[in-house]
Amino acid sequence: MRRLPAALISFAQRLAAGQVVLSIERVLLLASLFFALFCNGLFLSGMLAGYDMAQPGSWLLAGSLVVVVAAVHFVLLGLLSTRWTTKPLLALLFVATAFAVHFMTRYKVYLDTAMLRNVLATDVREARDLMTWSLIPQLLLYAALPLWVLSRVRLQQRSVGRALLVRAGSLLLALLLAGGAIFVNFQDIASLMRNNRELRFLVTPANYLYSLGQVARSQAKAADRVREPVGVDAVPGAGWSGRQKPVVMVMVLGETARAANWGLSGYARQTTPELAAEAGIINFADVSSCGTDTETSLPCIFSPWGRRGYDETRIRNSESVLDVVARAGFRVVWVDNQSGCKGVCNGVESIRPDPAKSPALCADGECQDGALVDTLKQLVSETPGNLLIVLHQMGNHGPAYFKRYPDEFKQFTPACEDPDLPKCTGESIVNAYDNAIRYTDHVVASLVRTLREHAGHDSALLYVSDHGESLGEKGLFLHGVPYKIAPDVQTKVPMVMWFSSGFPASFALDDGCIGKVAATPLAHDHIFHTLLGLLDVKTSVYAREMDFSAKCRK
Repeated sequence: MRRLPAALISFAQRLAAGQVVLSIERVLLLASLFFALFCNGLFLSGMLAGYDMAQPGSWLLAGSLVVVVAAVHFVLLGLLSTRWTTKPLLALLFVATAFAVHFMTRYKVYLDTAMLRNVLATDVREARDLMTWSLIPQLLLYAALPLWVLSRVRLQQRSVGRALLVRAGSLLLALLLAGGAIFVNFQDIASLMRNNRELRFLVTPANYLYSLGQVARSQAKAADRVREPVGVDAVPGAGWSGRQKPVVMVMVLGETARAANWGLSGYARQTTPELAAEAGIINFADVSSCGTDTETSLPCIFSPWGRRGYDETRIRNSESVLDVVARAGFRVVWVDNQSGCKGVCNGVESIRPDPAKSPALCADGECQDGALVDTLKQLVSETPGNLLIVLHQMGNHGPAYFKRYPDEFKQFTPACEDPDLPKCTGESIVNAYDNAIRYTDHVVASLVRTLREHAGHDSALLYVSDHGESLGEKGLFLHGVPYKIAPDVQTKVPMVMWFSSGFPASFALDDGCIGKVAATPLAHDHIFHTLLGLLDVKTSVYAREMDFSAKCRK
């Protein structure tokens, strides 16, 4: 036993002096064990949930899982590593894994394909909010320390023939070990993976490598493919021939607002007082989102297929309802106060709020959502004909909820003012989130008042959020949990409608009937067809049964 500390000290000294020589296979083995033992806590805890760790069988299962995870990573690394690529590859993985482990453990996110697509689409201002001081210890432990060790190790050189033979043998041994570990606990592992398939997106770094590959493949296919036309036969309906006024349809696309905190839907706090005071507001009590993240929900909302016939490739590579409405003669404008339209607005006019026109609401290159009201006024004033506007909010985008509203809307206190949410109390997180909802209420109500002032148009407004948010319930923060296991707070979203006094009569619509429909369960899936129905756009792609306003038109 006395020799062990002395041996460790000797090894550390040789390592510091750069005198440790290891084969590539040993380096890959050490890296794989590091990933399995230190970077997969969430995966292991998820797989072992419900098992009594006082029982030997539970420890056998845990050991088998570690062996499988280590073997999988060893095989993946072994297929890519050479004398020249081993160190750069591992260095990149150590850094990327440090970030992955931080965000997974801090916010309990799953690095599936949808989440990786969101990460790649994140702009600088969103990324800045996620770079908190709590990231430093993770970078030191999971990146800096392994990188230092890697830099001090010298790789053993072998002839090509011997290197290939050793590599093939080591990969075969890893596969045999993984197979043996699975065989020993086959019933448990097979059952767990069959019933908890989403847990595979917690195996790090394999999760983000797989998801990154899926995103790259999808984008490569999209680059070679022309967007599938949708509704090419779209024309104005018969009712348009006798119309006296131009029409303005405004769709407000909310961000990260959840129904659970929406005052109009029965939340204990009145977070929507201005909308509650506006005449003619129709609140929808039970609306389900198409996804739990923006990258999934946005294309899905504007597609004819939605969640019920979900085909991500087809949805992302097809035209949207915006193209269909444009063919019917509308000017279509996407106004983005977020990180882009995720391909939905390709082919139509797209602008951002102009800071020069809303200086009080725009600072440091970022406008608060109130600037969308000024943009709406400009677009309605300059457009003599029919107009469809989509206003994409910053809304309640986390984790910096406190940045989403002006100081005068800091109604609920104390409000968390640290983007590192786990540092804040649950009450203060909810307070900041509710303040942001309160500001969305003000913005949407202001848009309604603006449309009401433009009496020369028949106008309508639809507000709906893209997805919800977790605020610490069950240890979850933010959003993006795989849809099948996502909590209701991430999939239930608020939605409201408003019509000007002339719109229902102009389109033979019974708005009282819409109020009754609002009490029934609906989803993002209905929006594509309802927009076409409300605007009397005729096309073969329209499905009347998915138009929740159809039964309310005379």
